[in-house]
Amino acid sequence: MYNKVKILMTGAGAPGGPGILKALSLSEYLDVHTADANEFASGRFLNDNFHVIPKALSDNFIPYILELCIKNDIKVIFPLVTLELFEFSKHRDLFSSNGIDVIVSDYQALQVANDKGALLNHLKCLDIPHPEYFITDDSQQLSCFSKDLGYPLEPVVIKPCVGNGSRGIRVLDPSKNEFDLLFNEKPNSIYSTLEHVLDIIKDREIPEMVVSEYLPGNELTIDTIVFDGEMLEILIRSRDTMNGGISTSGKFIDAPEIKDYIKSIVKSFTGLRGAVGFQVKKSKLGQYLLLESNPRIQGTSVAALGMGVNLPLLVVHHALNLPIPDTTRKSNIGFVRYYSEAFHEY
Repeated sequence: MYNKVKILMTGAGAPGGPGILKALSLSEYLDVHTADANEFASGRFLNDNFHVIPKALSDNFIPYILELCIKNDIKVIFPLVTLELFEFSKHRDLFSSNGIDVIVSDYQALQVANDKGALLNHLKCLDIPHPEYFITDDSQQLSCFSKDLGYPLEPVVIKPCVGNGSRGIRVLDPSKNEFDLLFNEKPNSIYSTLEHVLDIIKDREIPEMVVSEYLPGNELTIDTIVFDGEMLEILIRSRDTMNGGISTSGKFIDAPEIKDYIKSIVKSFTGLRGAVGFQVKKSKLGQYLLLESNPRIQGTSVAALGMGVNLPLLVVHHALNLPIPDTTRKSNIGFVRYYSEAFHEY
């Protein structure tokens, strides 16, 4: 017999939290604790070891988590919340000196991987294929750059360099039928026009934005596991349907050219550690190009359970040098995600 390793998964109320909790709970080596700043997070009702914690930007976030881990003999932290990544990365040595491993990338790597503009600049400097783009925090330049990219004859994409979900993302395309958008698209449609966006901005300040060419082809998500500069795992899945930027259905595919592309991006970084996600989309010339990266476990990564791959568990097992499960992988697997409920008294 052996003592299970206690792990703290933060972000228990994140959209992918329940699925990742389920995946981690399948390990015979782990005793999973969960945490969230929301006392009614879904993970609270799916796990007996739930902890309410401060928000990531709170002054006592790190001291509270450290004390929590020491008190409960937690040896590894697996964060799901993007804002928490930066705090954990800055203080990783503090946790390490207390015998606690935080599965997070180096701070400098996070700054680039989590910033769409910095990421594109990084690819450009290394001559790695990327969409044509500009970066600006000025509305007049946003207008000029959009026209440089072919607007209004060609659609253009604008998005904040640092964003959350699909907030601030718009496809500027005046050819879209407004009647169709009104009656056949959901209210959260990302289509707009440059004129409408400029009318909304007026003379207000805007965050730093990427203005880029529109990639009209299908979109793919890539899940990777990276340790010591080596990509240990890569899975590619289509994004057939989405809701608020989150995949709700798709298929796992094998695409050697995309694996090589992502591998070149991973190798261009130093300091990536753990789960790292990527989104690519096909250009009008038929080439898949990077949209963004997510330097954390992605919520829909648990869909790989259908093909026999437990990505969250593999990340933790690699970090702790625990035995890697020997599984037989299935091929031609698609997935459909659905909502479920957890009930509680109040």
